[in-house]
Amino acid sequence: MPHYLYTWNYLATLLGVFLGLKLVRGLDVSQSRPNFLLLLADDLGIGDLGCYGNSTIRTPNIDRLAEGGVRLTQHLAAEAVCTPSRAAFLTGRYPIRTGMTSGNGHRVLQWAAGAGGLPAEEITFAKILKEQGYVTGLIGKWHLGLNCHSSSDHCHHPLSHGFQYFLGMPLGMMGDCSGTEPSEKRVTLQRRLYLCSQASVLAALTLVAGRLTGLLRAPRWLLVLILAAAATMFAASRHVGDLIIYADCFLMRNHSVTQQPLHLERVTGLMLREAETFLQRNKHHPFMLFISFLHVHVPLVTTAGFRGRSKHGLYGDNVEEMDWMVGRILDALDRERLTDKTLVYFASDHGGSLESRVGHMQLGGWNGVYRGGKGMGGWEGGIRVPGIFRWPGVLPAGRVVDEPTSMMDVFPTVVLLGGGTEPRDRVIDGRNLLPLLRGETPHSDHEFLLHYCEVFLHAARWVQRDRGRVWKVHFMTPNFHPEGAGACYGSAVCPCIGDVTEHDPPLLFDLSTDPGETRPLKPDSEPEFHTVVGKLKQEAAQQWHSLSQIHQQLGSIYNIWRPWLQPYCGEFPNYGCDLEE
Repeated sequence: MPHYLYTWNYLATLLGVFLGLKLVRGLDVSQSRPNFLLLLADDLGIGDLGCYGNSTIRTPNIDRLAEGGVRLTQHLAAEAVCTPSRAAFLTGRYPIRTGMTSGNGHRVLQWAAGAGGLPAEEITFAKILKEQGYVTGLIGKWHLGLNCHSSSDHCHHPLSHGFQYFLGMPLGMMGDCSGTEPSEKRVTLQRRLYLCSQASVLAALTLVAGRLTGLLRAPRWLLVLILAAAATMFAASRHVGDLIIYADCFLMRNHSVTQQPLHLERVTGLMLREAETFLQRNKHHPFMLFISFLHVHVPLVTTAGFRGRSKHGLYGDNVEEMDWMVGRILDALDRERLTDKTLVYFASDHGGSLESRVGHMQLGGWNGVYRGGKGMGGWEGGIRVPGIFRWPGVLPAGRVVDEPTSMMDVFPTVVLLGGGTEPRDRVIDGRNLLPLLRGETPHSDHEFLLHYCEVFLHAARWVQRDRGRVWKVHFMTPNFHPEGAGACYGSAVCPCIGDVTEHDPPLLFDLSTDPGETRPLKPDSEPEFHTVVGKLKQEAAQQWHSLSQIHQQLGSIYNIWRPWLQPYCGEFPNYGCDLEE
C-alpha cells in the first residue's frame, strides 16, 4: 500500500476517534448531573461590570467568570423590581401567572409579617432538584414571603419551596435597616402617622367645642379614646424607624430567627463563612447553592476594608466588595475541587436604581447605554441584566451570546441538567438554554418576550429571525420627573399605571441597531411598523387568554403588616437576640 494511503488511514482513524469522543462527550453532558452555584446580585446595573464595558469599577472575579464561560448580552429579568423577578427566576413563569404581582401599586412584598408570598402550589427548581437527590441551600435575600395564618406556619418559607437550608433575610436589605436615607418605608409611615395624630387631635377639639356649645353630646370616654389614639400615633411616628428595624431587618436560620435586629457590620462575613461551609460539607453530594447577595441594595453595607477604594463612592465600594465575595466563593470551589463539576450562574435580579440617591450623591447603579432603570416598566435599563454561565469543559470559554434570553430560562436548564422533568400541569415560560450556551444552535427559543409592570403590559419584543432584527414595542411608559431627567426622582420607584403615558400608536424600536431605545420609528417611515405592532398585540392577547384566575399576592389584602405573623426571638419585653456568634 502506498505510503500516502497509510498516512490517510491513520488520519482517518484519528478523526474517527476524535468524532467518537466528541459524541460520547455530548452524550455524557446530557446524562450528567452537575452541581449548581447560582449567584444573584440585588439592584446591580449591567453597566457596573468590567465584562460589560465598565472601565472604572474593578470587578476582576466576575470578569474572570465571564472569561471562563458564556456571557449573555441580552439577558432579561421578568420584571424590573425584586419580588416578581425573583419569583419568575425560581419558577420559570411570568409573575402574572403565579400571582406574584398586583394591580394597585404594591410591586414588592412590603413586610416580613405580611400574608403574601410565593404560593405553595408553585414549583421551584429547588423543589425538583431536592426530589432528584440534590442538597439545596439558600444564603441571603428571599423576599418571597414567610407565613400565611400564624407566625409559625411557614407556608411561603424557603424550606417550603424546596430549600433544605436557609440563612438570610426573609425580606431583604433596605435603607431603613440602617436608619439612613433613602428610606423605603419609614418616611412614608412617619408622615401618615403624624397626619392621623393631627386629625385625631382636631376631632378631639371638635368634640370639646361641641360639648361646650351644647351642639354635640359625645360621651367623655370617646374623647379620652380619641386623645389616646392621637398620643399613640404621635409616639409611634417618632419611633417607627426602630420598629421597622426589628420587624423587617433580621436573620433567620431555617425556621428560627437568630439575629434580631440584623448586625449590619457582620452580615457579609457571616454569609461568606456559611457559603464556604456549605460547599465543604456537601462536596461529596450533588448540590444546588443559591447565594442571593444583599449587595448592592441600599444602605450599601460595606466593610471598612472596601470603603473609599473605588472611584464611584459608596456604591462603587459596595460593587467591588461583592466582586471580592464572588472571588472568595469561586476560590472555595477550587479548594474543594468542585470547579469542573459545577455550573456557575451570575446575574442581577433587575437593573440599577436611578432614583436611589441622597441629594446629589447617586446610590444606585449604572445601566450602560440602556434607557431607564429599576422599576421603570419595560425600558431596557430596568430589565436587561448581566447573565454569565460557566461550566469548565462543557461550556465554551469566552463565548458571547447576543440572542434574547430570560432569567426564567434558568428553571428548565437547571431542572433538565439535574435529571428532573418540567411540570406538565402548568405553563413554563422559560426555555432550556444548554444548546444555545454550547453553540449547538445559533438562536434562542424565544420568539416573543412580554414585559409587564405589575399586571399591566408595558412592552414586548419580537425576534424576527428571518430578518435578523429584534423589535421592541412600548404600549405605555412611566412619566419621568423632573421632565427629561430619565427617572422618577422624588419617588421610590416609577408607577406602573396612573402617572404614565399610553402610546397610540405604540413606540417602536429596532434593538438590533438602537439598543439604547433613543430613536423611535414612525409608521410613515418604517414599512414594518404595523406588521410588528400587530404581531405583538396578537401575542399579548394570546398570553392574556392563557392566564388562569389567581390571587394576586402583592395586593393590599395580603401585603399589609399583620402583628400575629411577625417572626421574633426573645420574650416580652426583651425582644431581640443574636444567636449567630
